[in-house]
Amino acid sequence: MMKRDTKLQTMVVAALLCAIGIVIPMFAPKIVLEPASFTLASHVPIFIALFISPPVALAVSIGTTIGFLFAGFPVVIVLRALTHVIFATAGAFILKKKPNMLITFAGSAAFGLFMAVIHAFCEVAVVTFFYFGNGMSKENYAHGYFFSVVLLLGVGTIVHSMIDFGIAVFVWRSLSNVIHIPYNAKIHSKNKALVE
Repeated sequence: MMKRDTKLQTMVVAALLCAIGIVIPMFAPKIVLEPASFTLASHVPIFIALFISPPVALAVSIGTTIGFLFAGFPVVIVLRALTHVIFATAGAFILKKKPNMLITFAGSAAFGLFMAVIHAFCEVAVVTFFYFGNGMSKENYAHGYFFSVVLLLGVGTIVHSMIDFGIAVFVWRSLSNVIHIPYNAKIHSKNKALVE
């Protein structure tokens, strides 16, 4: 009975994170510098999901992709959102094997940067396909591939991902004290204080 209740609670948390992930792209401030677009806190539900488990990370990254679709974003942006499945699932598996990775500031920063690089690489791959398939706006071609895709999108995604990761860690500090489902990411040391 206890195991079934835990599974149900985990499903509810995943559904809530999906709902938040769907609402954020619709209402949060956006910066669109084609081919890049940055929606403040859009990755926070995904990071929190990957802190919990691989199945939750997978479900929420798919759910948040639906949010971008419902918000009316162009197909290239929706496909960029779909690539979140890769970094979210990979990150969740890493934290499953090394749950104490986020306890120290250095470990947390290294993990966040690693996730940001995977995140950026996947999004650059999607946009590269559209870029060389002549599926981008004329402005993108005017600035060239390196500036538009590698610098603006690639480096921009790393920065955006790290900001959202920092927000997610901040939220997870409090949330992990009150959440009553199993989760992978331990963010507190034994005395409940983050080790700096």
